[in-house]
Amino acid sequence: MLTVAEARAKARTKLTASMAAWAARPAEAAGIDIALHPPTEAQVLADQRAAADWAASWRAIAAPESPSTGSSSTESSTTDGVRVDWAERSWARVGRQQVPVRLRLTDAEAVAGFVGGDPARRWRCLRDRAATMRSGFGETEALASAIRAHGKRILGLDDEAFTTLIDVVDWLRAHPVGRLRPRQLPIRGVDSKWFEGHRSLVTALLTAAGCPAALDVLDAEARIRMRILDEHLAPHGLGDVTAPVTELAALDLSPEVVFVFENLESVLAMPAWAGAVVIHGSGYAVDAVAELGWVASARVIYWGDLDSHGFAILARLRAHLPAAASVLMDETTLLDHRDLWVTEPRPHTGRLSGLNGTENRALARIRAEGNVRLEQERIPWATALTALQAQAGPGLAEHG
Repeated sequence: MLTVAEARAKARTKLTASMAAWAARPAEAAGIDIALHPPTEAQVLADQRAAADWAASWRAIAAPESPSTGSSSTESSTTDGVRVDWAERSWARVGRQQVPVRLRLTDAEAVAGFVGGDPARRWRCLRDRAATMRSGFGETEALASAIRAHGKRILGLDDEAFTTLIDVVDWLRAHPVGRLRPRQLPIRGVDSKWFEGHRSLVTALLTAAGCPAALDVLDAEARIRMRILDEHLAPHGLGDVTAPVTELAALDLSPEVVFVFENLESVLAMPAWAGAVVIHGSGYAVDAVAELGWVASARVIYWGDLDSHGFAILARLRAHLPAAASVLMDETTLLDHRDLWVTEPRPHTGRLSGLNGTENRALARIRAEGNVRLEQERIPWATALTALQAQAGPGLAEHG
């Protein structure tokens, strides 16, 4: 016997999972049916009070009408789209009884009305915002796709932020003024930080509005920290540089080896090294490293944390630079420093391509041990330098 509370929980789950799709295409938003699993005669005889109370709870939702002569079932409905199907049971020891057998919520509004509370409020908010966007940008499949894909983000905006979003899209549609910095947009509350958080949503809505090229607004260009370890390579003696990617790419450099480290302290600790530069590939900044044209002709050596994200960054680097080697990212290094492990709070759980056998075994061990992490900075520096020299190969000896 499915209780009213249990039916509401099922409907709540469906509403939460489907509200973006329903808001995207309200005309296609189907209702839901929920089987109520009425009791058997044996169950009624075992606890008649429970069976009677259960039927009464559904009668309060939608009481059965009086059946027509000869009818074995009757369907009852309410004005808010909540319908309960009742069926007659003829039992030898209990007699004829009308029992609820199915709850039918005819559309999204009925689902929300039956569920109530915060989920219903969230549905109505998203429904209304989707209607606003359709009114302004047209009822197109592109807009429906944008609402489905970004429903949570649209719903997560407060009223002021949603109004700002619509204002930005409207302004960019009407003003094809070329390349702008976010600071130049004459819209209150819009700056670089706002664009950083809303660019994908603005892009999706502009595409849906038929103006995919309107978003020619530039974020701040990615900047990279780099140390040139060989003074003979350093332009004008400049050995420690933080600059936009395009500026670093324009340097006339020809290093033999490029170290890419995840940890800045390791970058700063590197000694003078013939023919070498070291780049801070923090997080997923390795995408920008690959934009430095002179890196492609060098031997690239990556060293990151021994954890799932360290290997995810390595895989990402290899997508751009397939020949990149890794150092200190193997199972032996992991196990030799077991006492320095910590737990990775939010591990990367997806499959990674581009790793070699040694790296895959280390990653598998990390996960088998409970998603542990050996941070790069915890490995003794003397151990690290020895491994880096061995990986860099002959002719690239440390000096100074």
